[in-house]
Amino acid sequence: MLTTHPFEAADDGDHLHEECGIFGVSETQGAAALVALGLHALQHRGQEAAGITTWDSRAFHTHRAMGHVAGNFDRDDVIRALPGTVACGHVRYATSGDTALRNVQPLYAELQTGGFAVAHNGNISNAIKLRKELVRRGSIFQSTSDTETIIHLVATSSYRTLLDRFIDALKQVEGAYSLIVMTPEGMIACRDPLGIRPLVMGRLDDAVIFASETVALDVVGATFERSVEPGELVIVQGKDVRSIRPFAPMAPRPCIFEWVYFSRPDSIVEDHSIYSVRKGIGAQLSREAPVDADLVIPVPDSGVPAAIGYAQASGIPFELGIIRSHYVGRTFIQPGDKVRHLGVKLKHNANRALIKGKRVILVDDSIVRGTTSLKIVQMMREAGAAEVHMRIASPPTRHSCFYGVDTPERAKLLAATHDIAEMTDFIHADSLAFVSIDGLYKALGEANRAEIRPKYCDACFTGDYPTMLTDYDETAEVDQFALLEERRA
Repeated sequence: MLTTHPFEAADDGDHLHEECGIFGVSETQGAAALVALGLHALQHRGQEAAGITTWDSRAFHTHRAMGHVAGNFDRDDVIRALPGTVACGHVRYATSGDTALRNVQPLYAELQTGGFAVAHNGNISNAIKLRKELVRRGSIFQSTSDTETIIHLVATSSYRTLLDRFIDALKQVEGAYSLIVMTPEGMIACRDPLGIRPLVMGRLDDAVIFASETVALDVVGATFERSVEPGELVIVQGKDVRSIRPFAPMAPRPCIFEWVYFSRPDSIVEDHSIYSVRKGIGAQLSREAPVDADLVIPVPDSGVPAAIGYAQASGIPFELGIIRSHYVGRTFIQPGDKVRHLGVKLKHNANRALIKGKRVILVDDSIVRGTTSLKIVQMMREAGAAEVHMRIASPPTRHSCFYGVDTPERAKLLAATHDIAEMTDFIHADSLAFVSIDGLYKALGEANRAEIRPKYCDACFTGDYPTMLTDYDETAEVDQFALLEERRA
């Protein structure tokens, strides 16, 4: 089951979009086919484009295309054109750079040290500043992606070895990154010092595999070995695997939204089952925001585990009150069509016989602009629901993300400009409630957030950004310097 939000075809950008997914394999025959299979499992993390790069001991080979993995990499002629025993791949949702083939990853360049391919999940928050300086020094960029900044930093580094050049480049970037890099010398996988974006390592016979989520390892039949640690570089050269940690240790802050929405329910992230955590969030939500009702209904598919948890904890029956059609393409309804407002009913429909006359609780993962929630509530009312109560399995999203998640500017976030009562009126619900930030931490087995040093990046809820945000307005919603000084103290 994908965690793609159900109303994307007609949601007016009213949902947090996945970042990207990366997958790499070293030392196995048919590496490209294995990467394509792994990318299928990560398709939910990016559906705009996909790419694969391979190395066959003589040359690099790349195929990049707009659209899904299926249709681009399920053809024998494409896979045959990607020979080699080392490969990495990428599925993309554009959070930095425009939607164009030149921005599709892996990005590749010929450097002084040889070929260099990189696949990136995350967002570099000082890429604009770095890019301006690199261009001033003579760099010529071929894309608008922040990832290309890393290539130019490596190319212009004064260090001698490629590894030292790469480390030098990483020490100049801010923000979030999980990277898989291919060179003639081997493969490097790494995470930023805070571990904001996920990356795991597995084995398939003698092959070493890296992926954004454990589900991709499951799909290719690999065994999960461990997470790549924050600030760690894992270097694979043939059968030799070694690890270095060139950065000063920092308290990790992985993105908490991986558990709320982004990762597939059948993945394990940082030793936590995504499915179990989401059920736990729903149970916590039922304790924090109970309501007398007849049915608990998930907003499919992302709201299903939390709705199950809410129903089990509250004793209110769980039912599929919204039926999803799995045979409608994402682009069937175009933005300019007069019938665009029917996109919700085209892909989802209320189970009228179940809902009529009932008091229903709708469970969803988040509210962004609020327009999607309004449509869902309206759908329930048109189906004859007596009452419609909305429960959200995350705290209010009041702040934009700058670490690889596509969020609207803060002024367009409903929770940034409306209190709970105003939001309830906006979506025309009888009641609305969100799980608290402490409740979210409890679902992850932690103490109240206020009682501990935050263990996750929860900036979209709290405004507590864990890194500098050089490229963004100095008058933004938080004082970055004050936060960092407080954290150091």
